Amino acid sequence: MDCASGVAEPLTEVRRDEILKGLPGALSIATRTLEFFRHMMEKLSDEVLVFGNFPTLFMAMGRKDGNLCLYGSRRKHEGWLRFGDADGNILADHIHPRDYHEYIGEGVDEASYMKAPYYKPTGFPLGVYRVGPAARLNLARQCGTPLADEALNEFRRNYGNVTLSSFHNHYARLIETIFAIERIQTILEQPLVLDPDVRAEAKANEAEGVGIIEAPRGTLLHHYKVDKNGMMTGANLIVATAHNTLAMNRGLVQVARKYLSGHEVTEGMLNRMEGLIRCFRPLPQLCYPCRRQDAAGGGCAERRLQSRSRIARAY
Repeated sequence: MDCASGVAEPLTEVRRDEILKGLPGALSIATRTLEFFRHMMEKLSDEVLVFGNFPTLFMAMGRKDGNLCLYGSRRKHEGWLRFGDADGNILADHIHPRDYHEYIGEGVDEASYMKAPYYKPTGFPLGVYRVGPAARLNLARQCGTPLADEALNEFRRNYGNVTLSSFHNHYARLIETIFAIERIQTILEQPLVLDPDVRAEAKANEAEGVGIIEAPRGTLLHHYKVDKNGMMTGANLIVATAHNTLAMNRGLVQVARKYLSGHEVTEGMLNRMEGLIRCFRPLPQLCYPCRRQDAAGGGCAERRLQSRSRIARAY
């Protein structure tokens, strides 16, 4: 259940201390930003109501203690997949990554190159589920660090144990940022982090493998097959944007009904549409579909809206 990764060189004591020295400043910035955004939320009630605000399922990685899980550990037997509903009920748990295809189907939209994953027991296209910061917090008991848990508890007091608005991904990202800084502190204080034995030899030790990890924007799932020489014979990737594509389509319809008049499309209206996409993909420079669409003469939201998607029409 571990995902492949790596480092160029072992972490030295000097470099470790440099990182530790910078953590208080990073934590101060994160907490101030969270406080700033928390006060801003009072002025953003319309966005919360219409930026992807509807019941869906949620998917994230899980661990034994129920806390926020960002990556798996074979040694600790954690890092499985779980699905929950809009009422906070766990529908499926302890799903081993290699069994993902038993729960995740991959639909096809004739108007898009993007695959449309869905929760198989519900079916296509109504088996909408979301991944990402808000989904992770919806499915977690707590974060597992003091300041992040305090922020999560306040969030839940204001918005409930399960948030349905994709706009809350922005809030959830700030909570996760605080959690990450606290976890970095804990990890760097462990002696094992300075172990110089960091090299692993690549070889064809398994003919097939599935890896999952939580990226900032949501769950990444990579499935590979190789032959005896290590040459790839098959691959299937479901990245966060793919997991969320049905929810993004549905969210665009919701935003369009609120802000588009049907007579004139203004830049401000399109910015609202783009704002919905940024709830899921906050960094446009990393969104390759957006790059292609911008070059073709239209933003990500505009091109999605123009396509006559039968998925969107289902809502």
